[in-house]
Amino acid sequence: MSAHGHVDLGHTVAGWTGTALALLGSTGAGLALCLAWAPGVWLGLSLVPLAGLVTWLLHLVGWGKPSGPRPAAEWDWRVRDTAARTGHANCLGCRVSGPKRAAAAALAPRSAASLPAGDSSA
Repeated sequence: MSAHGHVDLGHTVAGWTGTALALLGSTGAGLALCLAWAPGVWLGLSLVPLAGLVTWLLHLVGWGKPSGPRPAAEWDWRVRDTAARTGHANCLGCRVSGPKRAAAAALAPRSAASLPAGDSSA
């Protein structure tokens, strides 16, 4: 059993890619600041919003996850989200992507997935 218990931590391709890009941008900006290279600071900081955009786009094409917990079979970070095409209900990223996807997400039935039961033997 991991330190976090038996829960869906939301590891996805979109999440890992966005985190890596933001970390790379922050590290580059910090290094450029230490070297007193002003253009490098701005180059590094410009990578941070790009990381958010890349994460959002990957979410829209199915490499993210919907809000809430997923079934345990879908916890692997390489599992694609099949509901991403139509949009997720109550998902800000899907609503921002356009009125067509937002309308489809509003009409879609919500997932009945629930949190896994706690292990009482621990």
